Amino acid sequence: MNTTVQKDSKVIMHIDIKLEDGSVADSTRVNRQPTMIRMGQGDVTPPFEQQLLGMQVGDKKTFTLAPEFAYGQPNPANIHRFPKANFDEKIKLEKGLIMAFEHLNGETMPAIIRDFNEDEVTVDFNHPLCGQTLEFSVEIIEIQ
Repeated sequence: MNTTVQKDSKVIMHIDIKLEDGSVADSTRVNRQPTMIRMGQGDVTPPFEQQLLGMQVGDKKTFTLAPEFAYGQPNPANIHRFPKANFDEKIKLEKGLIMAFEHLNGETMPAIIRDFNEDEVTVDFNHPLCGQTLEFSVEIIEIQ
């Protein structure tokens, strides 16, 4: 069993993510379900992994990553316009509303309603944290 995070470790940890304004964007502590990443497998970006190297069980660390080192910059190709008629009339469309959409392969994926008018709805399939500078607070629970 590894005692420190190495390039090939499996790491179980809690992560808290905050936006630049200090508001919490996500936290594994909400449901008391730590997350697991495999170092070197693309689960997180190399700069994120770099922050974990050498940490030990019980260690806590806070660091900030620019968008390109966190969730990346938004991709304009992930923004689509759909006819408003495709949406159930019972849904109250609002800018910023996150909805689940079914992909052609049957998987559901979240997307954000960016804009709408009488005829169409602009839907953003980029990750909601794309383009954001983020503060990550991690706590190492287990290293394998």
